[in-house]
Amino acid sequence: MTPRLSILDLAPIAPGETVAESFANSVALAQAAEATGYERVWYAEHHNMPTIASSATSVLIGHVAGKTSTIRLGSGGIMLPNHAPLSIAEQFGTLASLYPGRIDLGLGRAPGSDQATMRAMRRDPMSAESFPQDVLELQAYLSGESRIAGVSATPGAGTNVPLYILGSSLFGAQLAAAYGLPYANASHFAPDSLHEAVAFYRREFTPSAQLAEPYVIAGVNVVAAESHDEAQAQFDSTRRTRVRGMISRGAASPEYTDEQIDIFLTTPNGRQIANMMKYAAVGTPTEVGDYLRNFAEEAQADELIIAHQSPQIADRLASVELTAGAMQAVSV
Repeated sequence: MTPRLSILDLAPIAPGETVAESFANSVALAQAAEATGYERVWYAEHHNMPTIASSATSVLIGHVAGKTSTIRLGSGGIMLPNHAPLSIAEQFGTLASLYPGRIDLGLGRAPGSDQATMRAMRRDPMSAESFPQDVLELQAYLSGESRIAGVSATPGAGTNVPLYILGSSLFGAQLAAAYGLPYANASHFAPDSLHEAVAFYRREFTPSAQLAEPYVIAGVNVVAAESHDEAQAQFDSTRRTRVRGMISRGAASPEYTDEQIDIFLTTPNGRQIANMMKYAAVGTPTEVGDYLRNFAEEAQADELIIAHQSPQIADRLASVELTAGAMQAVSV
């Protein structure tokens, strides 16, 4: 079967671009996804990252929801240890009340930031340890069966916003299986755990009120273009930008040329960074479609959440449309 397709929008801020322009791009991307049959668009919570604009994730979801009509929107994810479960229940309960049947709540336990930013957010370094309990507390608020006497989420109670557990290691798979929740593997940037985590999740899954059978979403990078060379050039540009950002530190850091980045990618450290984008469909629509169908089968994924990696918004929109067309051409 052809897997469902969704999008992970990192709300990138390109060089010379404003935050407002980034948000306009996110709206355009969601509208294109809606028009071409994608299941959902998710936004990730990141902080203190000058190239990512999705830090106030629930606000961005609400903005895009108001500019679209049918597509599901959600978090991929909210880093729950950064927040009190009640506040997230209220935020997503508000969204679900404004846009019923369209809101998802994906949850992760990573900080989405560095140590200094964690302190600035008043986050307890040990807060991740209570993630399993916090998920249950949040779920109870949304179901209207609060675990804390006298405390109810308004808005939120009774909205039953569907929860998804995100993971880049075996921990998320274990928790999703135990709680009977859908599992989304962050294989678009942390590929090494994918097969082991999905196998464990499917083997150990326990049915719940939300979900009767296991449901797997796998992340994958995509650049689709009219020609293979064009797609490869876009992918190479994005990968260089990512590597450049990871090895540059501070205002005094040198500006590395493309040639220097390419040489670095041949070193052990460079290959390790490049491996983060191991799962990538790059090429013509036919090439991308073939890759995605094979990847979904090997990953045992019911749904693929795609990070379209073209640097420019016009190329990302084209990638969205070409990928959808390639997958629908086989499914009909």
